[in-house]
Amino acid sequence: MADTGSSTYGHAEDRQPPGDHGLRRTLGFRDLVVYGLLFIAPMAPVGVFGTLDAKSHGSVALVYVVATVAMAFTAFSYAQMVRVAPQAGSVFAYARKGLGEGPGFIAGWMAMLDYLLIPAVAYLFAGIAMEALVPSVDRWVWTAIAVVITTFLNLWGVRAAARVGFAVLAMEIGVLLVFVVSAIVVLVQDGPTRGWSTPFTSDAGFSMTAVFGAVSVAVLSYLGFDAIASFAEEVTGGSRQVARAVLFCLVLAGVLFVAQTYLVALLEPLKSTELAADPAKQGSAFYDAVDSAVGRWLHDLVAASKAIGAAFAALAGQAAAGRLLFAMGRGRRLPGALSRTYSGVPRVALLLAAVVTLLAAVWAARRDDGLDRLVSVVNIGALSAFVLLHASVVGWFAVKRGAGPPNWFTHVVLPVVGAGILIAVIVEAAGSAQVVGAIWLVLGLGVLAVQWGRGGRHPGQDQDRTTP
Repeated sequence: MADTGSSTYGHAEDRQPPGDHGLRRTLGFRDLVVYGLLFIAPMAPVGVFGTLDAKSHGSVALVYVVATVAMAFTAFSYAQMVRVAPQAGSVFAYARKGLGEGPGFIAGWMAMLDYLLIPAVAYLFAGIAMEALVPSVDRWVWTAIAVVITTFLNLWGVRAAARVGFAVLAMEIGVLLVFVVSAIVVLVQDGPTRGWSTPFTSDAGFSMTAVFGAVSVAVLSYLGFDAIASFAEEVTGGSRQVARAVLFCLVLAGVLFVAQTYLVALLEPLKSTELAADPAKQGSAFYDAVDSAVGRWLHDLVAASKAIGAAFAALAGQAAAGRLLFAMGRGRRLPGALSRTYSGVPRVALLLAAVVTLLAAVWAARRDDGLDRLVSVVNIGALSAFVLLHASVVGWFAVKRGAGPPNWFTHVVLPVVGAGILIAVIVEAAGSAQVVGAIWLVLGLGVLAVQWGRGGRHPGQDQDRTTP
């Protein structure tokens, strides 16, 4: 039980502390993939299909193609920076390396909206799915139960949670295969309800603006592949394993998302205009399409899988949030108590993440508009942090030339294009989300100014000293 030690060449967090003073290297490539896919969730589009279909005028499969390409730029930047700063803080550590202490803090601050609240969204999905199966119990009760169970697993240790998560992931993939096979059988026998190409071309007038507007929501389905980077200090085989896992998870998730949304869009009995006119039907659109085309048994199977899968997506998200708080505490940007580990587990940081998640999830579960409010906040925080990630690549490789002469295409063109795409998505996001993001950013700048004032010098300048 102690804080981490100093670095031989810079920040205190740049090397793995020995023994129980830091995180332990126990994860392999498969474990990283399991955590990434658990957090993403193979059937993530289930909860947002109706919303995306309505927003995109029926071009829901195209939305996921565009979103996958947009996230591919971000994944590539993660792969670049994880080799430079293989640390638990993820984008917080990368922005510090490429842009400096101030931008690094802001990157971590914006990412907190994602890392702390996306588990709450996942827990809420679990509560909604369980309420559909057992209507007599309120969704907030199921939500709270899911938080308690997964928090216990995270406190048990990253390796134990990964083992349980692997079994849950296998179940989710099995249910997804059942859905795919059942959908194909129905389509072969009865044909599609909509035209075969409409999931890419629209069933109500194609609009690229509408597609980009839907992408700002679809990004929620991908949030999680980046969390793999937060386990960089706990993986065997070095940062190359983390980079491979990040890219692998994104590509696999993109294929799964496009395939399932294409199939369910063909089975959807309502037109996208009807879904847009009746928002109450959007949340259950995926389940309703499965129920009407295949049968109640598949509806219940998908709902049960979604409930369990969402809870364990939250488990992976809570673990990543704990490591972000751990890294920011170790970097003295948050209280130092968060950097303490017990048997290699950052329990203080995990418990704080669990408390915040529990409060947010239960609050949202008790409100009709709770899910919409949480999603908007999560997305704007993640997208803002990703923009700073791309800037970090340019800053480290092209401006600081930390790795020698840069590759201008890899280290400048790709991250600039990636940042441009994300900024376009932010512009198309809901106005309320933009307001929340701006308020959170102003608060972060205020915290940074206070830290700077108390230190009497640039924040983080004392990082070269040994942590007591």
